[in-house]
Amino acid sequence: MRVLHLMAGADVGGAETFFERLIVALQKTAIDQRLVIRPSPDRETLLKEAAVEFSTAPFGGWLDFATPRILKQEIGLFSPDIVVSWMNRPTRFVPQQTEKDRKQFIHVGTPRGYYTPKYYKNCRHLIVTTKDLAKFYYNHGRAAEQISVIPNFAPDSRGEPVARAQYDTPAKAPLLLALGRLHKNKGFDVLLKAMLDLPDHYLWLGGAGPLEQELKGLAFTLGVAERVRFLGWVDDPAPLYAAADIFMCSSRHEPFGNIIIEAWLNATPVIAAASEGPVSLIEDGETGFIVPNEDAAALSAGVRKLRGDPALMARLADNGRRRYEDAFTEEQVVGQYLDLFERLSG
Repeated sequence: MRVLHLMAGADVGGAETFFERLIVALQKTAIDQRLVIRPSPDRETLLKEAAVEFSTAPFGGWLDFATPRILKQEIGLFSPDIVVSWMNRPTRFVPQQTEKDRKQFIHVGTPRGYYTPKYYKNCRHLIVTTKDLAKFYYNHGRAAEQISVIPNFAPDSRGEPVARAQYDTPAKAPLLLALGRLHKNKGFDVLLKAMLDLPDHYLWLGGAGPLEQELKGLAFTLGVAERVRFLGWVDDPAPLYAAADIFMCSSRHEPFGNIIIEAWLNATPVIAAASEGPVSLIEDGETGFIVPNEDAAALSAGVRKLRGDPALMARLADNGRRRYEDAFTEEQVVGQYLDLFERLSG
């Protein structure tokens, strides 16, 4: 089976991280895969190290005439059974299929979020990460049998806790961890405001993005900067999860939440704002805490409640780890992708 993947995402981000994880995992299977990606030095290095064949295309704006030509050539030479377009931009570049083309390959779109359904009208199948996303696209006219729900996975890469001294953090201080792109959707401004009501807590914030300077300025203005560590983008967060007492997901909008399953993998208790992905993943009070969205007081209250109940913290950590093992391992998720590819091309 031949699968052609198209990805034009950013250099870093949750969807991009999972894309890379899945491609590397699929390379260990019997499928023959090839990629067309937007130029990205770090991603290209990763793919070369994994022996994944790829080419690059601009995936630019409406005046980009190179990408359609490159994709047409790649499809002609590779003769894929399935073309998977990751998110909006690559999807619109896939050639519209004639009846002859429909016999050649199946176009599968994978939105990774609540995007305008018209972007995926030419896809014959969709892969989404949650039942709520499936309901969204179903309610916008997509037939149920044309939607598959396959979650993301986190590779089992647990590590020893990083020394707190590495980030100038007292050994005994309660430590919170948050990870993600420094973008408005992630709600890190709300989390920084929550730190006002947690005067003895420290926060490690790992990520990169357009709001870095704004968030650093906000931390200074709020008077919490001396207890907040901006770590930059973290390729291997396992030692951070192992060091932290509680993982914080403050996202205003989070279609899935790789960070939730990573925290579960590392048995780190989770407190999450009630955005789309965490609500669909977390059983409130059992595998994590859900608090109202965009509510700094609720985030800080959740931290205080957990910190005051070590038995509850331990239960959430244990239950989260079991939930990871039940549904979010590499073997389980890769198996679902392979089963779907076989069914679609059969």
